Amino acid sequence: MNGPAYLLRNDGGNADHWMEIKTVGRESNRDGIGARVEVRTGAERQIDEVRSGGSYLSQNDLRLHFGLGSHVMVDEVTLRWPSGRVDRLRKVPANRLIIVEEGKGLVRAQP
Repeated sequence: MNGPAYLLRNDGGNADHWMEIKTVGRESNRDGIGARVEVRTGAERQIDEVRSGGSYLSQNDLRLHFGLGSHVMVDEVTLRWPSGRVDRLRKVPANRLIIVEEGKGLVRAQP
């Protein structure tokens, strides 16, 4: 409290890859809240769910972020929507935000 202030900065970065997914519901709610997303890269599988908030007066980012390590391509993305519909995307390149619309699949990808 009485010492000098410090600013810590990480300039190292890394070469790992990632993917972000934004869901857009059509039959389900507009933001796809409650959608369960599974990302498969090789033998690895990650699962996350779109959630709107975790506590009183809070809001989560509605985009899901997946770390892919050295993988430059996602083998398969499976989206299970609250309506019960299931959408699958195959061979999706890494390092981008993808926007997936319920029943339509991938509608846009942004680096």
